[in-house]
Formats: sequence, C-alpha cells, structure tokens
Amino acid sequence: MNQTERRLFLIKNLISEQTQYQNIVIPEDETEQKMLLRSLFNIRMPIPASEDFLAVQDAYLQKETKYKGITEISILNPIAEGMYLWQGDITTLRCDAIVNAANSRLLGCFCPNHGCIDNAIHTFAGVQLRLACAELMKRQGHEEETGKAKITPAFNLPCCYVIHTVGPIIRGWLTQKDKELLASCYRSCLELADRNNLKSIAFCCICTGEFHFPNDKAAQIAIQTVKDYKAQTHSEIEVIFNVFKETDYNIYQNLLPTN
Repeated sequence: MNQTERRLFLIKNLISEQTQYQNIVIPEDETEQKMLLRSLFNIRMPIPASEDFLAVQDAYLQKETKYKGITEISILNPIAEGMYLWQGDITTLRCDAIVNAANSRLLGCFCPNHGCIDNAIHTFAGVQLRLACAELMKRQGHEEETGKAKITPAFNLPCCYVIHTVGPIIRGWLTQKDKELLASCYRSCLELADRNNLKSIAFCCICTGEFHFPNDKAAQIAIQTVKDYKAQTHSEIEVIFNVFKETDYNIYQNLLPTN
C-alpha cells in the first residue's frame, strides 16, 4: 500500500466502527482526508483494534512522521550543562521520553483536530496509546492527580516513551499552590524517568496552553525545578525544553543562561 491507500483503509475502518458516521463522505482532497482521519482517531474510544488495522496504521503514521522530519537529540547543542532548548514539533523528536501535558482522565484529547499537544501526541502515537492509558487508569481506579506522572510506551512516535503529567488549571490569579503543583509535574516526570533508567527527556511547556499558566512564570519554574533536581540527585539525565511558539523560545533563551 502507498500512503493514500493506507489512509483510505484507515478512514473506512474507523467509520465502520461507529454507525453514527456511516454516511460520511470521504473527501478526495489529501489535506481534507488527513483532517478526517485525525478526527476519527481523536474521537475513537479506547478499545482494541485488529492486527490488520494496527499494521496499516503503524506503517502510515511512521511514514507521516518521517515526512515531517525526525530530529535526533544527538544533533542538538546544549544551552546549559545537560540542558537543551529546541523549537519544533515534539512528536518528531527522537529521545528516550517526551512529556505530554495530559488531562486528569489521561485518555488524550477527544476534540477533533484540536491544536493541543495532548491531541498531537495521541494522534501520531496511534490508537494503542489511548488504550494503554485507559488500562493504567482502570488499574488506578481514579483520575490522575495534579502534579503526578505516568509512563507508557510511545508506540509510533520516534521517542521510546511518553510521560503523562497533569498540571494545574489556572482560573483567575496565579497562586503559590499553582506554582508548587507545576513544579511537582516536572519533579514527578524526572523521578519517573530516572526510575526507568532513561537518559533523556523532553518537556513541553506544561500548562501554558489550555490550562492558562503564564508562559514566563511557567518557564522559570521549569528551569529552576530541573536545575534543583539535578543538583539534589546528581542525575545525569539530559533535559530538552521543547517549545513550539516563538514567544516561548525567546522566554527560555533569555532565562537559561542566567539560571
């Protein structure tokens, strides 16, 4: 199969799973097909998929990521000892683990084609990730607590693992408790990475999107928490601060040399 054939196969199979979408007309335009496929991935519940489906899905997603271009941690230049600043799509980064800014259900974003990082990570990891998260949550028996972290395989992403953490949602004034919870997110991810003998971890800008944590304060907490953790534990884990927006890149670039 080529990519078009794989994409159509996946769309038809996903539509066939849900009777309410049987009348969807598959567009001929490639971009619209990709948007439809992503939407169908996003709304799919955490249920098993057939081996045939997974084989086609995995080949499709891995090829799409290759088209976007994979960035190896080995080509990055440290901006401080053991720390890197990289602007780009975290789903294309090859390192030991990337951090997902998750919600308390830990099942990913169900909003079709939403622009959050949770949506992107679940989309390009494949349907296996939502199922893995659902199994974690079933065993836990309650929603994920703010400031904690969980680890899963990364499936079709270039990294090896995804570490999921739930940050504080900011409503109104930023409080000291909010700051402590965000710091706890970073510490929990680092501790989990070290317990699993990971050598590198890439942090997104946790909480600065849908959860409305101020970007500059979040960056200060991220950098200071990582520095404190490495100093206290003598951890040699390499930390990548991943940013997507130019605003965040400038904030981190200004903060890292002076922290």
